[in-house]
Amino acid sequence: MPQPVPQQSTTPAVPTLDHERLRVYQAALAFDRLAVGLLRRLPRGSAGLADQLARASAGVALSIAESAGRRGADRAHHARIARGSALECGAVLDLLANRHAIAPAAHALGHTLLGRANAMLVAYERSAREP
Repeated sequence: MPQPVPQQSTTPAVPTLDHERLRVYQAALAFDRLAVGLLRRLPRGSAGLADQLARASAGVALSIAESAGRRGADRAHHARIARGSALECGAVLDLLANRHAIAPAAHALGHTLLGRANAMLVAYERSAREP
């Protein structure tokens, strides 16, 4: 009888890459987990917004990861891109809530997670610009 393959975490217990050590990256992953759960339950007719949310949520984490390998103005630039994607995610949640496609509690939780990530991204961008 074949042995089941053990479930592996998406993030190693001991960070091995620069971006994995960043709290802002972990916040982006927390929002992405919520987004993936919402995407699985969206009603018909939400495909366009679902695609936008999937891409923007991934964009937050990916831009943060890319910024970790940069310095100075280049790091700040990637942090701004990540922040823009986070704001886009917030707008998609607003539209989904407006169309009654997600529950008010999911909308509130998403905004809470994005608010934390946004605050961290503002600070991260500022720190990248400082000499």
